[in-house]
Amino acid sequence: MKLLVDMNLPPRWVEFLGAHGVEAVHWSKVGDPGALDSAVMSWARDGGYVVLTSDLDFSAILAVTDAKGPSVLQVRARDVFPDAIGEQVVRVLSEQGEALQGGAIVSMDAVAGRVRVLPVGRGPAGPSPFEG
Repeated sequence: MKLLVDMNLPPRWVEFLGAHGVEAVHWSKVGDPGALDSAVMSWARDGGYVVLTSDLDFSAILAVTDAKGPSVLQVRARDVFPDAIGEQVVRVLSEQGEALQGGAIVSMDAVAGRVRVLPVGRGPAGPSPFEG
């Protein structure tokens, strides 16, 4: 799985994820830091990347457009640095890898999370909770 780390997360995520065997690139290295979220989403989808973000807009774009991708791993935490929640992110990537590869929004915090299969409006009856 390849991750595109959004601008709202620190670039040190790339090194952290790489140390855990996850290929990652920070948007600041591959795109315009001022680009619209839709441009980031298109780049990720075209390149086969999952977007790692703390921004709610990516999930909203997927819901409104009824898109099937790219998948989004949304981190909902006050401290979004790898030393605070990195281990949880790696665990969720492992546990929810199949869903993310198939097209999903995974929203997580330090305790729990939920999965929505894409497209949002046509997936299973409701969110699928998973224990954190």
